Amino acid sequence: MSVWVRPPKRKREQPSLSREQIVSAAIELLDAEGIDALSMRKLGIRLGVAAASMYTHVASKDELVELVVDEIYGEVALPEPGPWRAAATRFAHDLRSVFLRHPWIGSLLGEAGVAYLGPNVLRLSEAALALFEDAGFSLDDADLAFNTVMAFVVGRATSEAAWLTTLKRSGQSEQEWKDRLWPAAEQAVRDHPRLKKLYAAQRNQKPGETNDDDFERGLGCVLDGLGTRLP
Repeated sequence: MSVWVRPPKRKREQPSLSREQIVSAAIELLDAEGIDALSMRKLGIRLGVAAASMYTHVASKDELVELVVDEIYGEVALPEPGPWRAAATRFAHDLRSVFLRHPWIGSLLGEAGVAYLGPNVLRLSEAALALFEDAGFSLDDADLAFNTVMAFVVGRATSEAAWLTTLKRSGQSEQEWKDRLWPAAEQAVRDHPRLKKLYAAQRNQKPGETNDDDFERGLGCVLDGLGTRLP
C-alpha cells in the first residue's frame, strides 16, 4: 500500500525520531553511497536507532522510496507565471540540476509506486498545468505539455546521472575517461561515416559541454513542438 493512501499509524513514544528525520537521513545515505546502500538496517545505523523503531513512521522500504522521491521533487522550483516558453525552460533546467545533484533518483522512479500523489509532486504538477493553461493550452494539452517536458528532462538527466555515477566509481575524471576511451571509439566507428563525423566533431569538446549543448537543443525542439498545439 502507498504511504499516501494508508491511514497514518498511531504514533508511539518516539521523541527523538520523526518521519522528516528518516527521509533526510535516507537522502544523505543515498547521496553518499548510492542506491545500493539504501536499507532500513543501514538507515537505522545512521540514525542510531533500531530499524524496527522507524516502522512507526514509515511502514516499509517502499513507503520510504515514495517519501524520498517526493522530497527530491520538493527541491525543484515551481514554474512561475510569465511567458510560457521562458518559464518552461527555467523549470526544465532546474529539474535537470536536481536530478544531477542526486544521481540515484532516476533509479528510484520505477520503484516509487504512486509517488505522484505526494504533496510536492502535486504542487509541482498544479503549477505546471497553470503555466501551460494560462499560455493558451487546453487543460488536456497542458497536461500533455507538462508530461512531455518531464519525460524529456527525466530521460536526459537520468542518462547523464548514470554517466556521472560510472565516472565516480571509476575514480577518473571525464577527461581522463575520454582520453582513454577515444582511440577505441574512433576505431569502432571507422566504417560508419555519420558516427565517424559526429565523433570527430565532439573530439575536442570540453567535459560536460556536449551534454549541456544537447540538452539545450533538445529542449528547444520539444518546446517548438509543443508550441504548435497552441490555438
